[in-house]
Amino acid sequence: MTFTVRPYAPADEPGWLRCRALAFLGTQYYDDVKPRRTTFDLPAITLVVVSDGGEIAGLLDVEIDGDAATIDTIAVHPDHARQGIATALLDAVLAPLRASGTATLDAWTREDRAANAWYRRCGFTENFRYLHVYKDGDEPAEGFTTPRGLSAPVNAFMHADIALEAELRKRFARIYVCRQYLRRL
Repeated sequence: MTFTVRPYAPADEPGWLRCRALAFLGTQYYDDVKPRRTTFDLPAITLVVVSDGGEIAGLLDVEIDGDAATIDTIAVHPDHARQGIATALLDAVLAPLRASGTATLDAWTREDRAANAWYRRCGFTENFRYLHVYKDGDEPAEGFTTPRGLSAPVNAFMHADIALEAELRKRFARIYVCRQYLRRL
């Protein structure tokens, strides 16, 4: 099967959403489902990989803030995994980023071994880490406060300092180390 890397077009949105949802389903971001594609206030480079059958097989959205850029989303449809699509997308975005004066490209990911290994293979180094902490409905709500008239949170998503990892793992079942990877351009 052949693939084409090209700029995202508004008509790609249904395929973009499907590709992202299916790609994330098998990862620790399984519940990061979006009903609409991300929009950007800052300049962005948005690419898709299209199969010869017209299916969105991969996507990459990079937002640029001055001389720094961040990968907002990178995803490969699971039916097309391990075919070099993510690397082709990254390769396609590097020259335009450099031409725009971007000095660094960063990305955030959790503990998925394949994703972490891919970033390292592609020249990224880990720069920072913190915790993503989820309070699920069956976990105690003590310590949480809410505005008057609202119950304590049933579910919650929070950030925490990495130094609190051992303490928080005793209280919450779903905790991920979130890593920032950085690549100098």
